[in-house]
Amino acid sequence: MEIKGVKWNYDRGEVIADGIVHGVGVVLALIGVTALIFYATVWATSGQLAAAWVYGVGLVAALATSFAYNLWPVSTVKWHLRRFDHAAIFVLIAATYTPFLQRGIDEPLLAGMLVGIWLMAAAGVALKFLLPGRYDRLAILIYLAMGWSGVLAAGPLTTHLSTATLTLIVAGGVLYSVGVIFHVWEKLRFQNAIWHGFVVAAAAVHYSAVLTSVVSGV
Repeated sequence: MEIKGVKWNYDRGEVIADGIVHGVGVVLALIGVTALIFYATVWATSGQLAAAWVYGVGLVAALATSFAYNLWPVSTVKWHLRRFDHAAIFVLIAATYTPFLQRGIDEPLLAGMLVGIWLMAAAGVALKFLLPGRYDRLAILIYLAMGWSGVLAAGPLTTHLSTATLTLIVAGGVLYSVGVIFHVWEKLRFQNAIWHGFVVAAAAVHYSAVLTSVVSGV
């Protein structure tokens, strides 16, 4: 079925598979974020705790919104949920950066990047709500550009984050990027479930990066 130029052509099996992937992702996110906030409350500074909350809320909101949008029956409501789902990706990227950039908030480059990444996220959210269903391919490029913009801060971040944390950040970025191949491979059966499988896996790796950063205190 097609609404305003957007097609949803998934059969029942694909929808069920996608629902399972989303369900697992949301449950794991809720458990993981609860643990993260606990650890941050015990070991982190107030600034790091606030950053952990921003990340946690962004992660759960993005996965929950995606769950609602992708499983909702094709209708006008689904069309509106699509805006929230695509906008939430911008928020998730910025929220994921927040705990890492906050560690070097006293450095102008890292502080400026934190502000910049959230300004880009705000612009992306505005794009999705003001021009829904348009520039979707451009939005994918913006997602990728935001995600890999972290290489600009790689040098300064090495003094604030452990090697393990930095490795996990890169690994998660690679998983997201590879998953995009399946996101645009619309003729592949179970394409949507596979794409979201990569999303959940990448989010789990980035969660591990945030957690190791908080627990290690590095």
